[in-house]
Amino acid sequence: MATKRAPSDDAKELIARPFLTRRDLFEFAGLAITAAALRPNVGLAAASPLRRSAQQNVSSVMDALSTYLSEAAGRVLPDEVAEKTKQHILDTFAAMISGSELHPGRSAVQFGRAYGGKEVATVVASNFLCGPIEAALTNGMLAHADETDDSHSPSQSHPGCAVVPAGLAAGERFGISGAHFLRAVALGYDIGPRFTVALGGQRFEAESHWSTHSISPMFGAAAAASCAASLNAQQMRWMLGYTAHQSSGLGAWNRDSEHVQKAFHFGGMTARNGVTSALLVQAGWTGVDDILSGKDNFFAAYNPHADPAGLIDKLGERYEVTRTNIKKWPVGSPIQAALDAIEMLRKQTPFETAQVKQVSVQLATDEAAIVNNREIPDICLQHMIAVMLLDKTVSFVSTHDKERLKNPETLRERAKVQLVPDQELERLMPLRVAIVNVTLMDGTRLTQRVDNVRGTPENPMTRDEIVTKATELITPILGTTKCSSLIESVFHLERVSDIRELRPLLQRS
Repeated sequence: MATKRAPSDDAKELIARPFLTRRDLFEFAGLAITAAALRPNVGLAAASPLRRSAQQNVSSVMDALSTYLSEAAGRVLPDEVAEKTKQHILDTFAAMISGSELHPGRSAVQFGRAYGGKEVATVVASNFLCGPIEAALTNGMLAHADETDDSHSPSQSHPGCAVVPAGLAAGERFGISGAHFLRAVALGYDIGPRFTVALGGQRFEAESHWSTHSISPMFGAAAAASCAASLNAQQMRWMLGYTAHQSSGLGAWNRDSEHVQKAFHFGGMTARNGVTSALLVQAGWTGVDDILSGKDNFFAAYNPHADPAGLIDKLGERYEVTRTNIKKWPVGSPIQAALDAIEMLRKQTPFETAQVKQVSVQLATDEAAIVNNREIPDICLQHMIAVMLLDKTVSFVSTHDKERLKNPETLRERAKVQLVPDQELERLMPLRVAIVNVTLMDGTRLTQRVDNVRGTPENPMTRDEIVTKATELITPILGTTKCSSLIESVFHLERVSDIRELRPLLQRS
């Protein structure tokens, strides 16, 4: 009587053949089904010899990255990192809530209400739920409806407006704990920025016309959502493949005069695509094992001279959330240092608006181009300096007062402001430096250089300052009680057993 061969032996013989016939393929399919039946508790990735063979070609970078991603949900964060992550979550929630009152935010909520899907996830500052993919899109738009959200200079991106909405939407889909959500968000900040840093950061964006402001947050959103979905290492590899295929975005976002397409580009599209990648793989989809190496890989498409090893550089040692800025002023990042400088000069030598003859602001050349006489108040340097001269501060309300763009008093002060692109400062990027010279009517000249804006890692805002900023943005929309409760819950996320407990605090009554 012949000895019965194990399915695995037959499979090995098939794989060893130089060519597979149509009959071989059918035979192999039958063997795979048999093997699966014999080992019902083993997933496809482990059961299939072909899949094992493919995994042998996974690069060391992909192996380390996917392993790190899969273990993040159970990895305790250092205390400093946990605190920073909570601060950025609160800051992003505040950006979402305040953004709901602006044109991009209202457009997003209208879209979410019309195409919401299954009622699973929170639409912030609204009174309805929708599907996780639609919620990620809508909340991402809300988070970057204006310029209050955070930014990460080395990667030239805004992580929070994509990572937090994606982590929240997927977290609600799977009912994860507050601690799990916290770790998912920290992971998103770690992974997304490393992608565009590896590609070359600002230089990559300038030379390629691709946008770091979409590629980085998209991978960050995908990482956060996949952590919330508890994907294993193999699934993380597939997820990165789907995210790489969806990665997109052009530098033309800078031409958007209504901030709607910009909000989609920075937050809405990126959060949506990240959640989509996670949910597709969680639902059982498979794909390419290593999109980072091999034929037609991610880096070959975007920058063949990139350094893939940058994706795992000091991963688990250097947490990118600690290198992310929280904005003190609700204006575009290139304007932050100039406003800091005006505030400093006034403290050193108090002066009134009428005493000012001229203001000269030197910025890096690329930064100056972004904020030079723009149609949008909060990314127009000349306008915001004029507002700062008149009001002695800049608020959320003043940055969105479009009527003030035409106000004679504001225009008079704006005429005093000269923006000077500076090639020497450009060489310092991504460090955003401003040199401000104020000339008074009596000939006095005041000069202030700002290298580290308030809110950067080198000059961080305190927890109290961040709470004050969030309170000013949240209270007018959700009220004092909800605002206080939300702040308390964010700083004690470890006590939250299900992230959906935050829903009543994030929505309108």
